[in-house]
Amino acid sequence: MHDSKHPRTAFKILTAAQWAQFEADGLFKGAPVDLADGYIHLSTQDQVQGTLEKHFAGQDGLVIAEVDLAPLQSLIKWVVSRGGALFPHIYGDLPMTAIIGYVPQIKTG
Repeated sequence: MHDSKHPRTAFKILTAAQWAQFEADGLFKGAPVDLADGYIHLSTQDQVQGTLEKHFAGQDGLVIAEVDLAPLQSLIKWVVSRGGALFPHIYGDLPMTAIIGYVPQIKTG
């Protein structure tokens, strides 16, 4: 059941290498920061730009993958983070089957 307080989708920003590995494996276990923190960081649509600016400034070849949160509900926790906003975190692996779209080769300022 969908929680109406939260959006149905969120976004994961990956490097080109991380995306290629994700495509090959069909499962994403997390970027180094995710593995260090114990969960996969996601951003809502309104948070993606801020995440790009804060964590990915100057990087090329990024992929922004849109994640369907419905099949992952049992693994998602919404946690207060930057600016007091709630961010979705996945406590588990992200399967490629949950990716419903992506934008490749993003360049940040």
